Parts: sequence; structure tokens; C-alpha cells
Amino acid sequence: MVRVVRPGGSVSAYAWDMLGGGFPYAAVSQELVALGSPALLPPSVDASRIEAMSALWQDAGLVDVETRTISVSLTYASFDEFWRIAQTGPRVAPRVAALTPADVALLQDRLRARWPADDSGRIGCSALANAVKGRVAGRSRRSPPGTP
Repeated sequence: MVRVVRPGGSVSAYAWDMLGGGFPYAAVSQELVALGSPALLPPSVDASRIEAMSALWQDAGLVDVETRTISVSLTYASFDEFWRIAQTGPRVAPRVAALTPADVALLQDRLRARWPADDSGRIGCSALANAVKGRVAGRSRRSPPGTP
């Protein structure tokens, strides 16, 4: 990104805080592990740490690097809605497909126990993402046009 952004331009990204418990589907991963499946972690899980993201931006030569943690609340109309969405994940779908019907039912029961529905049938969870932004060295955004 640094290579293609003009001087003074901004480079930003975010990642779910995988190691800090911020992944929205952490409970699904934990329950799949309890059923004998490997953890649902990306190849470079350490890169989701806020310190690692800041270091990556600085090592790339970006300046004015800032980080922050974003807290989000996710609400689903029902467990069925959550389950449909959770199964679309590229790491979750094949693992659920490999389970026996009895294990799928057990997984759903365990997840329902973790997230009891409210009076309207909604369920919710929270998640954390780490965000980083930096500026490509060179002319500042605030400099008038034609200023070196």
C-alpha cells in the first residue's frame, strides 16, 4: 500500500483482535476445538495484535502512525440468523460440513447456551478490532497545492 499511495496519503487497516478475544466467532472456534477440530486461526494471527500492526506500519516507513481499538456489538435477529452467517466463513464452513449431524446439533446447543436469546429472540455478542493508520512520508495533506 505504501508503494501506491502518494506522499501525504493515508494507509489504514483493521483486524479482529484474534489473540485478545475480539474475534466475533471466537465462541464457534472454541466449541469446534472442544469437538476435536483445529482452532480457526488465520496463518499470521500475531499480526492482529495492535503492537504488531503499529510496528508493521512504522517498519514500512509510514509516519504519524496511530492505533486504536474498536469495540463493536453484533446483534442477530435469532440464533438461526447467526448460525446461517457463521457458516459462511471460509474456515468455519468446511469444519462444520465435516461434523456428524449429532456433532452439529451439539455445537448448536453449546452456542445457544453461550448466547441466550432475549425476549424477542435476538442474540448478541461483542467483538474487538485493532485499527492502524499512518501517512506516507512527504507532503502533508494540509500543505497548499504546489508546496514541496
